[in-house]
Amino acid sequence: MKQFLSVHDVQDIDALIQRALSYKANPWKDQHLGKNKRVGLLFLNPSLRTRLSTQIAARHLGMEVIVFNVDKEGWALEFEEGAIMSGHTSEHVKDAAPILGKYFDILCIRTFPTLVNKEEDYSELYIKQFVKYAGVPVVSLESATLHPLQSLTDLITMHECWPNSKARPKVVLTWAPHVKPLPQCVANSFAQWVNAWGKAEFVITHPEDYELDESFTRGAYITYDQNEALRDADFVYVKNWSTYRDYGKIYSNDPEWMLTEKKLSITRNARVMHCLPVRRNVELSDEILDGPHSIVTQQAANRVWAAQAVLSEMLQHL
Repeated sequence: MKQFLSVHDVQDIDALIQRALSYKANPWKDQHLGKNKRVGLLFLNPSLRTRLSTQIAARHLGMEVIVFNVDKEGWALEFEEGAIMSGHTSEHVKDAAPILGKYFDILCIRTFPTLVNKEEDYSELYIKQFVKYAGVPVVSLESATLHPLQSLTDLITMHECWPNSKARPKVVLTWAPHVKPLPQCVANSFAQWVNAWGKAEFVITHPEDYELDESFTRGAYITYDQNEALRDADFVYVKNWSTYRDYGKIYSNDPEWMLTEKKLSITRNARVMHCLPVRRNVELSDEILDGPHSIVTQQAANRVWAAQAVLSEMLQHL
């Protein structure tokens, strides 16, 4: 694995899940892999779970970890080729990234979309420029369109909670209201990974006008009827995202889309997932988050093992 930007960088999803679960059972078993190796975690936007879980994972593997908040502590980076840098940017990525590649054995990058220019965001320019110029393996800690470590974590968690290996669980991704426009990253990525995994009956439900990019959702059944989607569900993944076609907008903030215990009554005692952070009683009710259906804490804890599985794959081939 030379980079980890999407599910397309993974040859065997099930093997990666099993590797993660083996680390959950014995976190320190491969601490020799990262001896005398250094990983850089570069953040162009804030993080809590991604930052801490990746640090812990790297240290389990014996790596030295350095975290750098590019958005607060570094120079403003320019990413466009051929740019005339007479504005607010101070350093071009083609100058910065090769130096970082000399400092680190693996680079982990977290970027974020503008939600203003769809073509620019979906080009994934920022993370692709690091891949192009750094000269070392790059791990996405979330990009403008995808969050692959979160999605690997989601599959690990569903695998743990679904003992019936012969049956296909019904997995529902449902839109939820929010107070501000959010990216499509988590929803895109979850759809991409579940479709590639191929072991679930996959349904996406959202209000009209909240369609996602078909390149990520192709293979899922999509409905505007949340009750239809939830009926007989085994897992319900709750997430808000802004509009894709008329990019980055909020058309609807209907509180009726918030998941409640009453809505869960038509599922098969579905487990409820969310990537966090969550707006309580906006996206998800207290009764769900604090109740027996919620597996969000287990899901978040599994972020460590997802990151450790990916980093160990890269270390084995350095």
